[in-house]
Amino acid sequence: MMNFRSFKSSASLFSNKSWSAQHLLWLGLLSIIWLGTLGWRHLIPSDEGRYAEIAREMFISGNWIVPRYNDYLYFEKPPLQMWATALAFQLFGIGDWQARLWSGLTSLLSIVLVGVTCRRIWGFRVGTISALILASSPLWIIGGHFNSLDMGVAFFMSSALCCLMLALHAPPDSQQERNWMLACWVMMALSVLSKGLIGVVLPGFVLACYSLTAMDWASWKRMHWVKGLMVFFLIVTPWFVLIIQSHPSFYHFFFIHEHFERFTTNEHQRTAPWHFFLPLIAVGFLPWLIQLPSAINCAIKERQTAGGFKPIWLCFCWVIAITFFFSLSKSKLPGYILPILPALAIITGVSVAQLFEKKKTLRRQGATLWQIQLIVFGLLFVVGFLFISKVRKTGEYYEVALYATYAQIVTLALVIGVIGSITAWIYRHNAIKSFLIFSMSVITLSLTAGIGHEAVGRLLSGYDMAQKAKPFIQATDPLYSVGMLDHTVPYYLQHTVIMVNYKDELEFGITQEPDRWIPSEEAWIAIWQQHPDRQAFAMMSWTTYDQLLAKGVKMQVISEDPLRIVVGKRQLTAP
Repeated sequence: MMNFRSFKSSASLFSNKSWSAQHLLWLGLLSIIWLGTLGWRHLIPSDEGRYAEIAREMFISGNWIVPRYNDYLYFEKPPLQMWATALAFQLFGIGDWQARLWSGLTSLLSIVLVGVTCRRIWGFRVGTISALILASSPLWIIGGHFNSLDMGVAFFMSSALCCLMLALHAPPDSQQERNWMLACWVMMALSVLSKGLIGVVLPGFVLACYSLTAMDWASWKRMHWVKGLMVFFLIVTPWFVLIIQSHPSFYHFFFIHEHFERFTTNEHQRTAPWHFFLPLIAVGFLPWLIQLPSAINCAIKERQTAGGFKPIWLCFCWVIAITFFFSLSKSKLPGYILPILPALAIITGVSVAQLFEKKKTLRRQGATLWQIQLIVFGLLFVVGFLFISKVRKTGEYYEVALYATYAQIVTLALVIGVIGSITAWIYRHNAIKSFLIFSMSVITLSLTAGIGHEAVGRLLSGYDMAQKAKPFIQATDPLYSVGMLDHTVPYYLQHTVIMVNYKDELEFGITQEPDRWIPSEEAWIAIWQQHPDRQAFAMMSWTTYDQLLAKGVKMQVISEDPLRIVVGKRQLTAP
């Protein structure tokens, strides 16, 4: 394996020296851009609104042990991210950027951790390049600006990988090995508290695959099993014990239903073909696809070396094993594949760094490849989105206009990428500057396209409708959700809903506390018509509203948008 510490270059971002002003300036600029754009669009259903609302209810109620969603028991996921978001609400108030802060921080810290890990193993050059590659991977950028559990678990799982690499890279039986290995156990425990058993099952699966293919069984002897397991269970056990003691039904629902049945059955209706993640990886890692063959070749060559720890091959096994695992699952969502991106960035960073080690002609050749790739893809997508924005004629009237606007924003984003690629090509003789320009153009492209989704997402969020209705609805007023579950409006109203004739993912909570819901529309109508002097509100689709009007139900429209409507029992004037 190449010893990149031997590289020689002038003082630059890719030098093998300690942190310089340029590194700190780039990291500061990236942090401002990364975190400063978290609140530039509204939350969209379903994940963003759901996890923001769970955290809001946790913060308001003060109950940090039992997660509730619309005041129904919600045991699908562990609470670590909800804890973090509730803490953000406590510190900074309730808002969109606060709801996304955990995803933003964990994605940014992953970039730093990848850079630090690669620097310790291969040198500063590889560390900087790998960090830039991860930072400019579109799927990582979008995931870092989306409120879901996937980025948090991706951070802790990739942190476990990095800590494992650093532990096995350290001298055997050294203090460094022990500390990094214990840190690995901590990260696996936090992964479990983030999303469940995959936080420990997948790293164990990867280590087994690595050991079998690399014939490196010595790694198992360096895991510090006794201390590691003690630390792991010390972190994981308290919450699980408390929740099972207070709600014994949690055990079967969480461990059997949400793990075994989710993986082996189609109950959650998230089916997709086995190759679902392959095009997603291609798009999510698009700027660096052309480097993957040489990165894979680099990993294979390392595997063929005799003896010793093989970190590049471990990262390669991480990518293949996790992709294989989720491809077998009956439940597939795009965010599941996020944990492989840091490992992909590492093996690609090592490969790209070799280009800077070779003679100038090869360095120029390598510096040109990724620009050409994005120029070609960019031009194709620009033409495609211009075409889509002109010919889209299907859907509701409001969809046509919204998606046409979004297509124009995405087109602008891709134009930015093309301009950045051309600029990087102009500076191709200065590979360092070329690399930086290209990476930053991809970050700008991805953020522009992601933030531009607000053209569609603002309506999906229900923010404007909620702001109009919010002054009328008091905290003590009942708010019913008739025949639907809207994941974002309750958050923007800062008011939980009572489910009517609809369960969806709240079925478990409703089953545990059946008195908290209304099973039929007829039962709700009877409740609605009681006590006409008492105010109440209801949220429903326009179809349901028309059906209720036909049944003679009296309702006063409080707020509306093309997707849903909020009504009251009696007419109100704005406060």
